[in-house]
Amino acid sequence: MAQLPLALTMGDPCGIGPEIVVAQWLRQPRLPAVVVGSVAVIRRALTVLAAAGWPVQGLTVQGWDPQSGEVPGTDVIPVWEPEGLPQGLEALPWGQVSAQAGQAAACCVRAAADLVQRARARAVVTAPLHKEALSAAGEPFPGHTELLQALATPDGQPLVPVRMMLANHELKTVLVSIHVSLRQAIEAVTIDNVLQTLKITHDSLRRMGIDRPRIAVAGLNPHAGEGGLFGDEEIHTIIPAIDAARAQGLDVSGPWPPDTVFMRARHAPPEHPGEFDVVVAMYHDQGLIPVKYLGVAKGVNVTLGLPFVRTSPDHGTAFDLAGQGRADPSSLSEAMQVALQLSAAAPA
Repeated sequence: MAQLPLALTMGDPCGIGPEIVVAQWLRQPRLPAVVVGSVAVIRRALTVLAAAGWPVQGLTVQGWDPQSGEVPGTDVIPVWEPEGLPQGLEALPWGQVSAQAGQAAACCVRAAADLVQRARARAVVTAPLHKEALSAAGEPFPGHTELLQALATPDGQPLVPVRMMLANHELKTVLVSIHVSLRQAIEAVTIDNVLQTLKITHDSLRRMGIDRPRIAVAGLNPHAGEGGLFGDEEIHTIIPAIDAARAQGLDVSGPWPPDTVFMRARHAPPEHPGEFDVVVAMYHDQGLIPVKYLGVAKGVNVTLGLPFVRTSPDHGTAFDLAGQGRADPSSLSEAMQVALQLSAAAPA
């Protein structure tokens, strides 16, 4: 039996998602993937890249049938248009928030997750969507992670606990909270949430081939609270969670000052081998700024805790670049490679 393809969503049709999808096929003419999206949108992106001087000769876009399970050969981008996909997406203006585009992006995420859950695809890779467009479409989810969490949860059951990991070749970081306000993020720093994050991180990295992950925990406050001088969340919340994780056999240390722990974890041999395999950060920007500072081209977003593999580039829709054929597909390429590796390693 042929190997199942990756389910690659097109992202927001007004952003760079369709362009980096096409650009990735130009880099690697026979990808083990199918695009979940609009044939017309992908063809528009192909036209944009052609106008920008990309070598698109011979590359075609064709519809794909999930029932066949077969991926076409070289120089073909197979696209599955799921039921409920809005029409006329190719006429939307580049670089603008659109409720129709947000509806389309969410529809494609749902369809891609369904393909994996029905064993028609091996993993989900998502091109960027726009959170304002998602909201304009009436979606109750602020982003990919929360939507996929809901899709992975059986009806009537508590939400499957998930976490965001952003990783490149030098640094991995996992977040206790994701897309919430800073005030809400501080409130989310509880013993249960921190401990759950540590356990999900440990289990996920073991599945990635790290037998005993070395997990560093960043403090919430400056200097990790400095013994309570700058806040006591470390004393009353983070340290008890670390102690509980250690009691369960996890290799966890901290809380470390958040302004230095990422430098210590950065793995750039031979001059700078990392002291840790991953850093657990207390909130979104604390964890993502260090990884993105090292460069978005190699960054990959991985959703931990889902019953299937999901990765994405570590950048957004880049409305300022959309429609110009100048977007760099490097992060998408990394995301696809990581998805192939993780899905190959995942238990049957």
